[in-house]
Amino acid sequence: MNQAKTFFLMAVLTVLFVWLGNLIGGKQGAMIAFIIAAAMNFFSYWYSDKLVLSMYKAKPVTESEAPELYNLVRGLSQRAGLPMPKVYIIQNESPNAFATGRNPSHAAVAVTSGALDLLSWEELSGVLGHELTHIKHRDILIGTVAATFAGAISFMASMARFGALFGGFGDDDEGGGNFFMILIISIFASLAALLIQMAISRSREYLADEGGARISGNPRYLANALKKLDAYSRRIPFQSVNPSTSHMFIVNPLKAGGIVSLFQTHPPIEERIRRLEGMTM
Repeated sequence: MNQAKTFFLMAVLTVLFVWLGNLIGGKQGAMIAFIIAAAMNFFSYWYSDKLVLSMYKAKPVTESEAPELYNLVRGLSQRAGLPMPKVYIIQNESPNAFATGRNPSHAAVAVTSGALDLLSWEELSGVLGHELTHIKHRDILIGTVAATFAGAISFMASMARFGALFGGFGDDDEGGGNFFMILIISIFASLAALLIQMAISRSREYLADEGGARISGNPRYLANALKKLDAYSRRIPFQSVNPSTSHMFIVNPLKAGGIVSLFQTHPPIEERIRRLEGMTM
């Protein structure tokens, strides 16, 4: 089911991308955008996980380098009925984690050094169980594709607004559109990319929380971890976070307040904790 959702998402984001290309350069811009979108579909399916991991300077670790972490991931993977994913550590004081990869056989889990320092092994098992559930449900491909395209669409929308301000487009007959139409639609495209991320993330996080609780064996492990992760990530924000990838983390690495909080890609931590504490195993 999630594979079909992924291809549908690719199609929707491709249409948005081509639409923006048309606004920027008319028919020629639309054709260029389509070619870029096709290349991005290929790249995001096969290589976007490597891009995200390299973006955060995640380092792969072996069993000899991090035996306790490696053994924990292996035990949880066996309990979840999954192949052993690759294990990465991100040297960052902000506590967080995410999973990526195109399918369970080509998956990776990444944990920050801050999370390893902060959480007990029981709490870490809840966090890793959450990420393994994303892998099991094949959420990780959807999330990574959304991250790749959302970033590209936001960039294209910024180009459209910048070009519109300085009159850098073709006339209406060439499909370039007028100033106000370009401005409105480019803003809409950026918002649409954000809403797609948000819709994917909010629904999948609750399911991953439930799965993480079952894989780790106790819902309170993850509930306690979320309390700590939320509190400490506010005090020690993740530096240099790409907003297009924020939905991939177990807790939102971005600071947000006021109206920005309405567009959070994660459901409220309080609600996630309430659901976990109300679970019966």
